[in-house]
Amino acid sequence: MPTTTLGDLSQSYSMRLRNLSLRQDIDRLTTELASGQVADVRDVLAGNYSYLSDIEQRSSNLQGYAVATTEASLFAGAVQNALGAVGQFGADLSASLLIAGNSAIGVTGSNTVAEAKNALEGMIGAINTDSAGRYLFSGAATDQPPLADAETLLTAMRTALAGAATPDDLLADAETWFADPAGFEATMYQGSSDAIGPFNLSQSSKVSLDLRAIDPKLREVLKLTAVAALATDPTFGFTVESQSELFDKTGQALMAGQEGVIALRANVGFIEERIDQVASRNAAEQTALDFAKVDLLKIDPYAAATQLQEAQFQLQSLYSVTVRMSQLSLVNFL
Repeated sequence: MPTTTLGDLSQSYSMRLRNLSLRQDIDRLTTELASGQVADVRDVLAGNYSYLSDIEQRSSNLQGYAVATTEASLFAGAVQNALGAVGQFGADLSASLLIAGNSAIGVTGSNTVAEAKNALEGMIGAINTDSAGRYLFSGAATDQPPLADAETLLTAMRTALAGAATPDDLLADAETWFADPAGFEATMYQGSSDAIGPFNLSQSSKVSLDLRAIDPKLREVLKLTAVAALATDPTFGFTVESQSELFDKTGQALMAGQEGVIALRANVGFIEERIDQVASRNAAEQTALDFAKVDLLKIDPYAAATQLQEAQFQLQSLYSVTVRMSQLSLVNFL
């Protein structure tokens, strides 16, 4: 009966192929044991990538929304801080105005006016705050600060309100000028009349932070602060008694105006809470998708370890056979 044998070259080539195959199996199984996932995704999915593709697409979308929620959270936090600064300036100034209104003398009046000017500059500076290069209170025009400087406001008011003869006249004229689109808004506001675009936090959730520097509640505190800063201005020529009366009235009105700023902060707080809720929901969904992907591609560690041990044993056996064959000699058979 004839037998089939392999030549030396063919046998050497066959053993090299077997060696390469075993080493590849060992590398694959080692990687799978280290990562906990299969190395050959195509094999485990049997060519059906639809479920895995859906998981990866949704995960990619959630990563984009994570950036959006972070940006929205930073923006809302900056708005909250700016409003807090405006409110603090107003609260501190209202206390000083009430004190000066009850015991005003020349020096005290000058000091109070200086404090009012500093507060006005601080309020405008807070409103002109930006977050990551985007101005908070400029509406859609986030590339430019919403308000001109404090001196521009005071200069415009001196001209527009020059006919005021009493504190009541000054307050009434200031109210009219701030409400007139050709007054405060035309002189001071540099932002857009259009709202800033909403933040898309998920496929079904978005929030809008449309708060501009021309908001009536912000204009109110700016108006009262600016009027207090003009109390000793020679344009109006108020007596010490009139200055005292003006300090008292602006102090009371400014204290009442803090409720408006608090209301704005409360509205922003609701938006911050909404952002946190959506961010938490997105994070939970991302975690669920990660678990689903791991479950889809996970390996059986016991089976993988057994296969690795078997492949290592086969490779060691192949090396042993190779060594024995390399030691064969015709002399041993003579």
